[in-house]
Amino acid sequence: MNLNTSHQGWCKVVQWHPSITAIEHKPKAGKKLLGAPPFILSISFALLIMLGTCLLKLPIATESPITWLQSLFTATSAVTVTGLVVVDTGSVFTPFGQIVIALLIQCGGLGLMTFAIVTLIALGGKIGFLQQTVAKEAFNQTDTSTLVSTAKAVLIFSLLVEAIGMLILSAHWSHELGWQTSLFYGFFYTISAFNNAGFALSADSLMPYVADPVINLTITALLIIGGLGFSVWIDLRRNKRWSKLSVYSRMMIIGTIVINAVAVIALYFIEYNNPNTLAPLSELGKWLASWFQAVTPRTAGFNTLAIDQLEDASTLLILVLMFIGGGSLSTASGIKVVTFMVLILATYGYLRRDEAIYVFKREIPKDTVSKALALTIISLVLSWLAIFILVLSEKAPLIDIVFEAISALGTVGLSRGLTGNLTTLGQAIIIFMMFMGRLGPLMLAYFLANPRMKKLRYAETRLAIG
Repeated sequence: MNLNTSHQGWCKVVQWHPSITAIEHKPKAGKKLLGAPPFILSISFALLIMLGTCLLKLPIATESPITWLQSLFTATSAVTVTGLVVVDTGSVFTPFGQIVIALLIQCGGLGLMTFAIVTLIALGGKIGFLQQTVAKEAFNQTDTSTLVSTAKAVLIFSLLVEAIGMLILSAHWSHELGWQTSLFYGFFYTISAFNNAGFALSADSLMPYVADPVINLTITALLIIGGLGFSVWIDLRRNKRWSKLSVYSRMMIIGTIVINAVAVIALYFIEYNNPNTLAPLSELGKWLASWFQAVTPRTAGFNTLAIDQLEDASTLLILVLMFIGGGSLSTASGIKVVTFMVLILATYGYLRRDEAIYVFKREIPKDTVSKALALTIISLVLSWLAIFILVLSEKAPLIDIVFEAISALGTVGLSRGLTGNLTTLGQAIIIFMMFMGRLGPLMLAYFLANPRMKKLRYAETRLAIG
Protein backbone atom coordinates (compact mmCIF):
# COMPACT_ATOMS: atom_id res chain seq x y z
CA MET A 1 0.00 0.00 0.00
CA ASN A 2 1.56 3.29 -1.11
CA LEU A 3 0.56 6.73 0.05
CA ASN A 4 2.03 9.78 -1.64
CA THR A 5 1.97 12.87 0.54
CA SER A 6 3.11 16.40 -0.07
CA HIS A 7 3.09 19.55 2.06
CA GLN A 8 2.29 22.87 0.48
CA GLY A 9 2.15 25.86 2.81
CA TRP A 10 -0.72 25.55 5.21
CA CYS A 11 -2.29 22.32 4.00
CA LYS A 12 -1.39 18.66 3.66
CA VAL A 13 -2.45 16.96 0.43
CA VAL A 14 -2.92 13.19 0.53
CA GLN A 15 -3.07 11.22 -2.71
CA TRP A 16 -4.42 7.72 -2.36
CA HIS A 17 -3.10 4.89 -4.52
CA PRO A 18 -5.56 3.90 -7.30
CA SER A 19 -5.73 0.35 -6.00
CA ILE A 20 -7.39 1.44 -2.75
CA THR A 21 -9.84 4.01 -4.05
CA ALA A 22 -12.66 1.84 -2.67
CA ILE A 23 -11.72 2.96 0.84
CA GLU A 24 -13.01 6.44 0.02
CA HIS A 25 -16.44 5.06 -0.76
CA LYS A 26 -18.94 6.18 1.87
CA PRO A 27 -22.26 4.51 2.54
CA LYS A 28 -25.36 6.53 2.08
CA ALA A 29 -26.29 8.67 5.06
CA GLY A 30 -29.66 7.02 5.40
CA LYS A 31 -28.22 3.50 5.66
CA LYS A 32 -25.57 4.68 8.11
CA LEU A 33 -28.22 6.31 10.27
CA LEU A 34 -30.48 3.27 10.28
CA GLY A 35 -27.60 1.08 11.44
CA ALA A 36 -26.42 3.44 14.15
CA PRO A 37 -26.60 2.06 17.71
CA PRO A 38 -28.43 5.16 19.02
CA PHE A 39 -31.08 4.71 16.35
CA ILE A 40 -31.61 1.07 17.33
CA LEU A 41 -31.83 2.00 21.00
CA SER A 42 -34.27 4.80 20.20
CA ILE A 43 -36.51 2.45 18.25
CA SER A 44 -36.36 -0.11 21.08
CA PHE A 45 -37.46 2.47 23.65
CA ALA A 46 -40.13 3.80 21.30
CA LEU A 47 -41.57 0.32 20.74
CA LEU A 48 -41.64 -0.32 24.48
CA ILE A 49 -43.47 2.99 24.98
CA MET A 50 -46.00 2.07 22.28
CA LEU A 51 -46.59 -1.32 23.91
CA GLY A 52 -47.05 0.34 27.30
CA THR A 53 -49.44 2.89 25.81
CA CYS A 54 -51.66 0.15 24.39
CA LEU A 55 -51.64 -1.84 27.64
CA LEU A 56 -52.50 1.21 29.77
CA LYS A 57 -55.38 2.07 27.42
CA LEU A 58 -57.05 -1.30 28.07
CA PRO A 59 -60.26 -1.08 30.15
CA ILE A 60 -58.73 -3.47 32.71
CA ALA A 61 -55.88 -1.02 33.34
CA THR A 62 -57.93 1.97 34.54
CA GLU A 63 -60.79 2.70 36.90
CA SER A 64 -62.18 5.21 34.40
CA PRO A 65 -61.28 5.74 30.72
CA ILE A 66 -58.25 7.88 29.86
CA THR A 67 -57.28 9.42 26.54
CA TRP A 68 -54.60 8.02 24.24
CA LEU A 69 -52.44 11.06 24.96
CA GLN A 70 -52.69 10.48 28.71
CA SER A 71 -51.80 6.83 28.19
CA LEU A 72 -48.84 7.79 25.98
CA PHE A 73 -47.65 10.36 28.51
CA THR A 74 -47.80 7.83 31.37
CA ALA A 75 -46.03 5.11 29.37
CA THR A 76 -43.29 7.52 28.28
CA SER A 77 -42.83 8.74 31.83
CA ALA A 78 -42.54 5.13 33.06
CA VAL A 79 -40.14 3.87 30.37
CA THR A 80 -37.94 6.95 30.71
CA VAL A 81 -38.15 6.55 34.54
CA THR A 82 -39.30 10.14 34.98
CA GLY A 83 -42.36 10.14 37.23
CA LEU A 84 -44.29 13.09 35.81
CA VAL A 85 -48.00 12.19 35.62
CA VAL A 86 -51.07 13.78 34.10
CA VAL A 87 -53.41 11.40 35.97
CA ASP A 88 -53.01 10.06 39.49
CA THR A 89 -51.34 6.64 39.46
CA GLY A 90 -52.98 5.43 42.66
CA SER A 91 -56.61 6.34 41.93
CA VAL A 92 -56.92 6.20 38.14
CA PHE A 93 -55.05 2.96 37.42
CA THR A 94 -56.12 -0.48 38.63
CA PRO A 95 -53.63 -2.93 40.17
CA PHE A 96 -53.14 -4.35 36.67
CA GLY A 97 -52.31 -0.90 35.30
CA GLN A 98 -49.98 -0.21 38.22
CA ILE A 99 -48.13 -3.49 37.59
CA VAL A 100 -47.78 -2.52 33.92
CA ILE A 101 -46.30 0.82 35.00
CA ALA A 102 -43.89 -0.94 37.38
CA LEU A 103 -42.72 -3.32 34.63
CA LEU A 104 -42.25 -0.43 32.20
CA ILE A 105 -40.15 1.33 34.85
CA GLN A 106 -38.07 -1.80 35.39
CA CYS A 107 -37.42 -2.30 31.68
CA GLY A 108 -36.64 1.35 31.10
CA GLY A 109 -34.52 1.71 34.21
CA LEU A 110 -32.32 -1.35 33.89
CA GLY A 111 -32.19 -0.95 30.15
CA LEU A 112 -33.51 -3.09 27.34
CA MET A 113 -30.00 -4.31 26.52
CA THR A 114 -29.56 -5.92 29.95
CA PHE A 115 -32.66 -8.04 29.50
CA ALA A 116 -31.92 -8.74 25.83
CA ILE A 117 -28.36 -9.96 26.47
CA VAL A 118 -29.26 -12.10 29.50
CA THR A 119 -32.25 -13.63 27.67
CA LEU A 120 -30.11 -14.40 24.61
CA ILE A 121 -27.48 -16.09 26.78
CA ALA A 122 -30.15 -18.12 28.59
CA LEU A 123 -31.48 -19.36 25.26
CA GLY A 124 -27.99 -20.37 24.14
CA GLY A 125 -27.62 -17.67 21.53
CA LYS A 126 -24.59 -15.63 20.60
CA ILE A 127 -24.26 -11.86 20.52
CA GLY A 128 -23.37 -10.52 17.08
CA PHE A 129 -21.20 -7.53 16.25
CA LEU A 130 -24.16 -5.17 15.80
CA GLN A 131 -25.75 -6.26 19.07
CA GLN A 132 -22.41 -5.76 20.84
CA THR A 133 -22.16 -2.24 19.44
CA VAL A 134 -25.69 -1.39 20.54
CA ALA A 135 -25.06 -2.81 24.00
CA LYS A 136 -21.83 -0.82 24.32
CA GLU A 137 -23.81 2.33 23.55
CA ALA A 138 -26.48 1.43 26.12
CA PHE A 139 -23.97 0.60 28.86
CA ASN A 140 -21.59 3.42 27.97
CA GLN A 141 -18.77 0.85 27.82
CA THR A 142 -15.62 0.85 25.69
CA ASP A 143 -14.63 -2.80 26.14
CA THR A 144 -16.86 -5.28 24.28
CA SER A 145 -15.38 -8.28 26.09
CA THR A 146 -16.91 -7.21 29.41
CA LEU A 147 -20.44 -6.66 28.12
CA VAL A 148 -21.83 -10.09 29.01
CA SER A 149 -20.41 -10.07 32.54
CA THR A 150 -21.59 -6.48 32.98
CA ALA A 151 -25.13 -7.34 31.88
CA LYS A 152 -25.30 -10.32 34.25
CA ALA A 153 -23.87 -8.32 37.15
CA VAL A 154 -26.31 -5.46 36.55
CA LEU A 155 -29.33 -7.76 36.56
CA ILE A 156 -28.32 -9.83 39.59
CA PHE A 157 -27.27 -6.77 41.60
CA SER A 158 -30.48 -4.91 40.75
CA LEU A 159 -32.81 -7.77 41.67
CA LEU A 160 -30.93 -8.36 44.95
CA VAL A 161 -31.12 -4.71 46.01
CA GLU A 162 -34.79 -4.50 45.03
CA ALA A 163 -35.60 -7.65 47.02
CA ILE A 164 -34.00 -6.18 50.15
CA GLY A 165 -35.75 -2.84 49.66
CA MET A 166 -39.11 -4.55 49.14
CA LEU A 167 -38.76 -6.59 52.34
CA ILE A 168 -37.90 -3.52 54.43
CA LEU A 169 -40.72 -1.37 53.06
CA SER A 170 -43.30 -4.16 53.19
CA ALA A 171 -42.45 -5.03 56.79
CA HIS A 172 -42.62 -1.38 57.81
CA TRP A 173 -45.97 -0.79 56.10
CA SER A 174 -47.54 -4.08 57.24
CA HIS A 175 -48.82 -2.63 60.55
CA GLU A 176 -50.48 0.27 58.74
CA LEU A 177 -51.74 -1.34 55.54
CA GLY A 178 -51.83 -5.09 56.19
CA TRP A 179 -49.54 -7.64 54.55
CA GLN A 180 -51.28 -7.90 51.19
CA THR A 181 -51.34 -4.17 50.51
CA SER A 182 -47.94 -3.59 52.09
CA LEU A 183 -46.33 -6.21 49.83
CA PHE A 184 -47.76 -4.51 46.77
CA TYR A 185 -46.66 -1.09 48.04
CA GLY A 186 -43.20 -2.45 48.81
CA PHE A 187 -42.99 -3.97 45.31
CA PHE A 188 -44.11 -0.80 43.52
CA TYR A 189 -42.15 1.76 45.55
CA THR A 190 -38.96 -0.31 45.50
CA ILE A 191 -38.97 -0.56 41.71
CA SER A 192 -39.90 3.10 41.39
CA ALA A 193 -37.18 4.20 43.82
CA PHE A 194 -34.32 1.98 42.65
CA ASN A 195 -34.94 2.96 39.04
CA ASN A 196 -35.14 6.64 40.04
CA ALA A 197 -38.65 6.89 38.60
CA GLY A 198 -40.58 8.66 41.36
CA PHE A 199 -44.00 7.14 40.58
CA ALA A 200 -46.16 7.06 43.72
CA LEU A 201 -49.47 5.46 44.60
CA SER A 202 -50.86 8.62 46.17
CA ALA A 203 -51.28 12.12 44.82
CA ASP A 204 -49.14 13.62 47.61
CA SER A 205 -46.22 11.24 46.95
CA LEU A 206 -44.50 10.42 50.28
CA MET A 207 -45.49 13.59 52.15
CA PRO A 208 -47.33 11.66 54.92
CA TYR A 209 -43.97 10.06 55.80
CA VAL A 210 -41.93 13.25 55.94
CA ALA A 211 -40.57 12.43 59.41
CA ASP A 212 -40.52 8.63 59.10
CA PRO A 213 -36.86 7.50 59.34
CA VAL A 214 -37.43 4.05 57.80
CA ILE A 215 -39.24 5.35 54.72
CA ASN A 216 -36.86 8.28 54.24
CA LEU A 217 -33.66 6.30 54.63
CA THR A 218 -34.81 3.23 52.66
CA ILE A 219 -36.14 5.20 49.69
CA THR A 220 -33.09 7.49 49.53
CA ALA A 221 -30.75 4.50 49.84
CA LEU A 222 -32.46 2.91 46.83
CA LEU A 223 -32.24 6.20 44.93
CA ILE A 224 -28.52 6.59 45.61
CA ILE A 225 -27.67 2.95 44.86
CA GLY A 226 -29.53 3.08 41.55
CA GLY A 227 -28.26 6.55 40.65
CA LEU A 228 -24.60 6.00 41.55
CA GLY A 229 -24.08 3.75 38.55
CA PHE A 230 -23.62 0.00 38.15
CA SER A 231 -20.02 0.38 36.99
CA VAL A 232 -19.14 1.95 40.35
CA TRP A 233 -20.66 -0.92 42.30
CA ILE A 234 -18.93 -3.48 40.08
CA ASP A 235 -15.66 -1.65 40.65
CA LEU A 236 -16.23 -1.60 44.42
CA ARG A 237 -16.88 -5.34 44.44
CA ARG A 238 -13.73 -6.14 42.47
CA ASN A 239 -11.42 -3.61 44.12
CA LYS A 240 -12.02 -3.26 47.83
CA ARG A 241 -9.39 -0.54 48.40
CA TRP A 242 -9.91 3.13 47.55
CA SER A 243 -6.55 3.42 45.78
CA LYS A 244 -7.43 0.57 43.42
CA LEU A 245 -10.75 2.03 42.31
CA SER A 246 -10.94 3.56 38.86
CA VAL A 247 -10.66 7.32 38.52
CA TYR A 248 -14.27 7.45 37.37
CA SER A 249 -15.53 5.57 40.45
CA ARG A 250 -13.60 7.83 42.83
CA MET A 251 -14.86 10.95 41.06
CA MET A 252 -18.44 9.66 41.14
CA ILE A 253 -18.34 8.78 44.85
CA ILE A 254 -16.73 12.07 45.88
CA GLY A 255 -19.03 14.09 43.64
CA THR A 256 -22.14 12.37 45.01
CA ILE A 257 -21.09 12.91 48.64
CA VAL A 258 -20.16 16.56 48.13
CA ILE A 259 -23.26 17.48 46.10
CA ASN A 260 -25.62 15.74 48.53
CA ALA A 261 -23.93 17.27 51.59
CA VAL A 262 -24.03 20.79 50.16
CA ALA A 263 -27.68 20.36 49.12
CA VAL A 264 -28.76 19.02 52.54
CA ILE A 265 -27.14 21.86 54.47
CA ALA A 266 -28.40 24.52 52.06
CA LEU A 267 -32.00 23.25 52.11
CA TYR A 268 -31.97 22.92 55.89
CA PHE A 269 -30.99 26.55 56.47
CA ILE A 270 -33.05 28.01 53.61
CA GLU A 271 -36.27 26.24 54.65
CA TYR A 272 -35.74 26.19 58.42
CA ASN A 273 -38.30 28.94 59.17
CA ASN A 274 -40.64 28.27 56.24
CA PRO A 275 -44.06 27.51 57.83
CA ASN A 276 -45.11 25.53 54.74
CA THR A 277 -42.12 23.15 54.78
CA LEU A 278 -39.66 22.60 57.65
CA ALA A 279 -40.88 24.95 60.40
CA PRO A 280 -43.64 22.67 61.80
CA LEU A 281 -41.33 19.62 61.96
CA SER A 282 -39.18 18.35 64.82
CA GLU A 283 -35.40 18.72 64.56
CA LEU A 284 -35.07 15.13 63.32
CA GLY A 285 -37.92 15.73 60.88
CA LYS A 286 -36.20 18.85 59.54
CA TRP A 287 -32.99 16.95 58.78
CA LEU A 288 -34.85 13.98 57.27
CA ALA A 289 -36.91 16.27 55.03
CA SER A 290 -33.81 18.23 53.99
CA TRP A 291 -31.96 14.99 53.24
CA PHE A 292 -34.84 13.58 51.20
CA GLN A 293 -35.31 16.74 49.13
CA ALA A 294 -31.54 16.92 48.53
CA VAL A 295 -31.35 13.35 47.19
CA THR A 296 -34.59 13.07 45.22
CA PRO A 297 -33.72 15.62 42.47
CA ARG A 298 -30.89 13.27 41.39
CA THR A 299 -33.24 12.08 39.30
CA ALA A 300 -35.95 10.46 41.39
CA GLY A 301 -39.13 12.51 41.64
CA PHE A 302 -40.46 11.57 45.06
CA ASN A 303 -41.09 14.36 47.54
CA THR A 304 -41.95 14.63 51.23
CA LEU A 305 -42.44 18.41 51.11
CA ALA A 306 -44.74 20.45 48.86
CA ILE A 307 -42.42 21.46 46.04
CA ASP A 308 -44.48 24.53 45.12
CA GLN A 309 -44.15 25.79 48.72
CA LEU A 310 -40.35 25.83 48.75
CA GLU A 311 -38.46 29.12 48.90
CA ASP A 312 -37.24 30.45 45.55
CA ALA A 313 -33.62 29.80 46.58
CA SER A 314 -34.44 26.14 47.25
CA THR A 315 -36.21 25.89 43.90
CA LEU A 316 -33.15 27.24 42.09
CA LEU A 317 -30.92 24.77 43.95
CA ILE A 318 -33.17 21.87 42.98
CA LEU A 319 -33.07 23.02 39.34
CA VAL A 320 -29.27 22.68 39.39
CA LEU A 321 -29.46 19.25 41.05
CA MET A 322 -31.97 18.03 38.44
CA PHE A 323 -29.78 19.27 35.61
CA ILE A 324 -26.70 17.47 37.00
CA GLY A 325 -28.42 14.13 37.62
CA GLY A 326 -26.67 10.89 38.60
CA GLY A 327 -24.02 8.57 37.18
CA SER A 328 -23.36 6.86 33.87
CA LEU A 329 -24.60 3.28 33.51
CA SER A 330 -27.20 4.02 36.16
CA THR A 331 -30.96 4.45 36.42
CA ALA A 332 -30.51 8.23 36.63
CA SER A 333 -30.26 10.80 33.85
CA GLY A 334 -29.14 14.44 33.64
CA ILE A 335 -25.77 15.52 32.27
CA LYS A 336 -24.21 13.23 34.93
CA VAL A 337 -22.07 14.03 37.97
CA VAL A 338 -18.71 13.27 36.35
CA THR A 339 -19.61 15.47 33.37
CA PHE A 340 -20.26 18.32 35.78
CA MET A 341 -16.98 17.66 37.60
CA VAL A 342 -15.01 17.55 34.34
CA LEU A 343 -16.38 20.98 33.39
CA ILE A 344 -15.44 22.37 36.82
CA LEU A 345 -11.92 20.92 36.56
CA ALA A 346 -11.52 22.22 32.99
CA THR A 347 -12.58 25.72 34.04
CA TYR A 348 -10.25 25.66 37.04
CA GLY A 349 -7.38 24.39 34.91
CA TYR A 350 -7.91 27.10 32.32
CA LEU A 351 -7.93 29.83 34.96
CA ARG A 352 -4.64 28.46 36.27
CA ARG A 353 -3.26 28.29 32.72
CA ASP A 354 -2.49 24.60 33.12
CA GLU A 355 -1.42 22.80 29.96
CA ALA A 356 -3.51 19.77 30.86
CA ILE A 357 -6.29 18.81 33.27
CA TYR A 358 -5.42 16.32 35.98
CA VAL A 359 -7.41 14.35 38.55
CA PHE A 360 -5.99 11.69 40.89
CA LYS A 361 -2.64 11.92 39.07
CA ARG A 362 -4.28 11.13 35.74
CA GLU A 363 -4.70 13.43 32.75
CA ILE A 364 -8.20 13.97 31.39
CA PRO A 365 -8.14 13.75 27.55
CA LYS A 366 -9.24 16.82 25.63
CA ASP A 367 -11.91 14.84 23.78
CA THR A 368 -13.49 13.99 27.16
CA VAL A 369 -13.71 17.69 27.97
CA SER A 370 -15.18 18.35 24.51
CA LYS A 371 -17.74 15.59 25.02
CA ALA A 372 -18.74 17.00 28.41
CA LEU A 373 -19.07 20.49 26.94
CA ALA A 374 -21.10 19.25 23.96
CA LEU A 375 -23.46 17.29 26.21
CA THR A 376 -24.02 20.30 28.45
CA ILE A 377 -24.59 22.72 25.55
CA ILE A 378 -27.05 20.39 23.83
CA SER A 379 -28.92 19.93 27.13
CA LEU A 380 -29.09 23.70 27.63
CA VAL A 381 -30.32 24.26 24.07
CA LEU A 382 -33.02 21.58 24.41
CA SER A 383 -34.11 23.06 27.72
CA TRP A 384 -34.31 26.58 26.32
CA LEU A 385 -36.34 25.47 23.29
CA ALA A 386 -38.77 23.53 25.47
CA ILE A 387 -39.15 26.44 27.89
CA PHE A 388 -39.73 28.87 25.02
CA ILE A 389 -42.50 26.75 23.49
CA LEU A 390 -44.09 26.06 26.88
CA VAL A 391 -44.15 29.78 27.66
CA LEU A 392 -46.15 30.28 24.45
CA SER A 393 -48.54 27.37 25.05
CA GLU A 394 -49.08 27.35 28.83
CA LYS A 395 -50.67 29.94 31.08
CA ALA A 396 -48.40 29.43 34.06
CA PRO A 397 -45.66 31.26 35.99
CA LEU A 398 -42.24 31.13 34.34
CA ILE A 399 -40.63 29.37 37.31
CA ASP A 400 -43.18 26.53 37.05
CA ILE A 401 -42.48 26.15 33.32
CA VAL A 402 -38.70 26.15 33.76
CA PHE A 403 -39.00 23.63 36.59
CA GLU A 404 -41.19 21.34 34.45
CA ALA A 405 -38.86 21.42 31.45
CA ILE A 406 -35.68 20.72 33.45
CA SER A 407 -37.46 18.00 35.41
CA ALA A 408 -38.52 16.30 32.16
CA LEU A 409 -35.09 16.51 30.52
CA GLY A 410 -33.41 15.20 33.67
CA THR A 411 -36.15 12.51 33.93
CA VAL A 412 -36.67 13.63 37.52
CA GLY A 413 -40.44 13.78 37.88
CA LEU A 414 -40.70 16.64 40.36
CA SER A 415 -43.31 19.27 39.53
CA ARG A 416 -44.71 22.48 40.97
CA GLY A 417 -48.21 21.40 39.95
CA LEU A 418 -48.10 22.20 36.22
CA THR A 419 -48.08 18.66 34.80
CA GLY A 420 -51.78 17.93 35.29
CA ASN A 421 -52.76 21.25 33.68
CA LEU A 422 -50.61 20.98 30.54
CA THR A 423 -52.23 21.62 27.18
CA THR A 424 -52.00 19.06 24.39
CA LEU A 425 -48.96 20.82 22.94
CA GLY A 426 -47.44 21.09 26.41
CA GLN A 427 -47.83 17.35 27.00
CA ALA A 428 -46.23 16.62 23.62
CA ILE A 429 -43.24 18.81 24.49
CA ILE A 430 -42.77 17.13 27.87
CA ILE A 431 -43.05 13.68 26.24
CA PHE A 432 -40.29 14.65 23.80
CA MET A 433 -38.11 16.03 26.61
CA MET A 434 -38.50 12.87 28.71
CA PHE A 435 -37.59 10.70 25.71
CA MET A 436 -34.53 12.77 24.86
CA GLY A 437 -33.51 13.03 28.50
CA ARG A 438 -33.44 9.25 28.86
CA LEU A 439 -31.60 8.50 25.62
CA GLY A 440 -29.13 11.31 26.13
CA PRO A 441 -28.56 14.51 24.16
CA LEU A 442 -25.31 13.08 22.80
CA MET A 443 -27.33 10.41 21.00
CA LEU A 444 -29.26 13.20 19.31
CA ALA A 445 -25.96 14.72 18.27
CA TYR A 446 -24.98 11.31 16.83
CA PHE A 447 -27.97 11.48 14.48
CA LEU A 448 -27.22 15.02 13.31
CA ALA A 449 -23.44 14.87 12.98
CA ASN A 450 -22.08 12.38 10.46
CA PRO A 451 -18.28 12.17 10.89
CA ARG A 452 -16.30 13.11 7.81
CA MET A 453 -12.64 12.74 6.94
CA LYS A 454 -10.72 16.00 6.73
CA LYS A 455 -8.36 16.00 3.75
CA LEU A 456 -6.81 19.34 4.60
CA ARG A 457 -6.30 21.55 7.59
CA TYR A 458 -6.33 25.34 7.66
CA ALA A 459 -4.11 27.70 9.54
CA GLU A 460 -5.18 28.49 13.10
CA THR A 461 -6.79 31.81 13.96
CA ARG A 462 -7.17 33.62 17.28
CA LEU A 463 -10.62 34.77 18.40
CA ALA A 464 -11.58 37.20 21.14
CA ILE A 465 -13.46 35.34 23.88
CA GLY A 466 -15.15 37.11 26.78
